[in-house]
Amino acid sequence: MAAPKAVSDRISMSPQIEACSAVSAFRVSVNTQEARSKRQQKASPTKARDGIADTHPLGVGKDRTLQAQRLLSHPPQSLHLVAPVWNGGTRGISGLSRVVAPEGNQKKGRSLLQFLADRFYDVEALRDHLLRKRVSKVHQKNRPFNHINQRYGPYVAGAYFILKQGGAVRFQGREWIRPNQRGHFSLDFLKLQAVPVEAVDASGCAINYQGLDSLLALKELQSLWLQRCPHVDDWCLSRLHPLASSLQELSLAGCPRVSERGLACLHHLWNLRRLDISDLPAVSSPGLTRILVEEMLPSCEVLGADWAQDLKLGPEEQPRDTAGPTPA
Repeated sequence: MAAPKAVSDRISMSPQIEACSAVSAFRVSVNTQEARSKRQQKASPTKARDGIADTHPLGVGKDRTLQAQRLLSHPPQSLHLVAPVWNGGTRGISGLSRVVAPEGNQKKGRSLLQFLADRFYDVEALRDHLLRKRVSKVHQKNRPFNHINQRYGPYVAGAYFILKQGGAVRFQGREWIRPNQRGHFSLDFLKLQAVPVEAVDASGCAINYQGLDSLLALKELQSLWLQRCPHVDDWCLSRLHPLASSLQELSLAGCPRVSERGLACLHHLWNLRRLDISDLPAVSSPGLTRILVEEMLPSCEVLGADWAQDLKLGPEEQPRDTAGPTPA
């Protein structure tokens, strides 16, 4: 017979191991008692039936012994629910969810939102939570890199901000710097502290009103592409006036939140030579808006819808004005 373990060893055992050990010991005890009862029943059936309560190691009666045997052979549902948790991993947690979840929820094609809508009465609260989480993620992407600005200057900090967004930058007299498919890029531009950034391609990036702080510090910026930026709105365009003396090319094509109100703020960009305002859903009359922008910026080439296209449409076919500044 093996010597008992020390008290410290028993204390260090985890609750899962102790529980498994207790179940195993109880199973061995019951199996041993069952074999002993069968041998006694062959020798003397009456004596074996009467001696179950006296010879059982736990001191319980015949009914409790039979209940314990049935419990081990057919465990209740609660034991199945606890078993996946004992392994201490995510696989056990997923196993627990599979046992608890009804069969109807395991059908293919059911989305997570539908699954939660069947169990929560306040679906609006869930949508608000997801919306706040998405907005918080956008603000997190537009945070300024103050530590890089203090160490390397505004040019490197602005370039790092654009590259982290997934855009591209070009320093004066240098080639374009773009991230790869995984979002990684070389840090060789950290040596270009004194070289200004002359072009920024932020097409499709999640730049908002707050993120423009990193771009406005690029005083020598000549070209800026903001095509298909979902968070660029009229309020963002009203902040571009610090780049009036340097900015020569601006593209706002495909920005869903830019309207006539935001385009009217571009009159500060007196040095602008090329402006792309095509495919703006919030602009009600693209052709007439192009004429107004050309009068506002006479030295600028405006790209957009033809003004004759609006004249072909009748009053009832004119698109409605759905513009409205909605800061992210």
